[in-house]
Amino acid sequence: MHSRSLGQIVVEMNKTKEFLIPFIGLKPGKHQFEYQISNAFFEIFDYHEFNNSNIKVNVVLEKKSTMLELVFKHKGTVNVPCDMTNEEFDLSIKGNMKLIVRFGDAFNNDNEELLILPHGEFQVDISQYIYEMIVLSVPLRRIHPGVKDGSLKTEALTKLKELTLKEQKVEKKEEQKEENIDPRWDKLKQLLTDK
Repeated sequence: MHSRSLGQIVVEMNKTKEFLIPFIGLKPGKHQFEYQISNAFFEIFDYHEFNNSNIKVNVVLEKKSTMLELVFKHKGTVNVPCDMTNEEFDLSIKGNMKLIVRFGDAFNNDNEELLILPHGEFQVDISQYIYEMIVLSVPLRRIHPGVKDGSLKTEALTKLKELTLKEQKVEKKEEQKEENIDPRWDKLKQLLTDK
């Protein structure tokens, strides 16, 4: 684990400044926040999996007397290469998560649904939660919609179809060979089973 200098931490905090919610000045009740997420956001976390991203995040913070409840929702697209063809496409993603913020003696974010902030804290940084929620909503297998409906025509897909057809032909030939076994073998098999 490499240590970060105070300078690096300050730069990182400046980058996530718009995701700091100063809850101390908010009245009890629900408060809504909206964020437009692009690749610049993921660069803060040194995450470069998306060619492009356009995601809207909606956060509802409910301030209660002893805690905060946050509900996150996101919807949008990330541009990624297809796992089968390497063709780039816009993948639709959406998701949601809940977070409870309580107050205690020390900061603790071990539980992904519960954040403990030290007494006297006046703001909460939600950038890490937005980042994780979005990244975890992207499926492991990313398949271009044109592969599923047959509208995408690429060299890679053509080759894949050719190979699949060849494999099917080989399997059929092997099945036919098994069917065309010399009938004398059948008689020998019968002798073995008639014992």
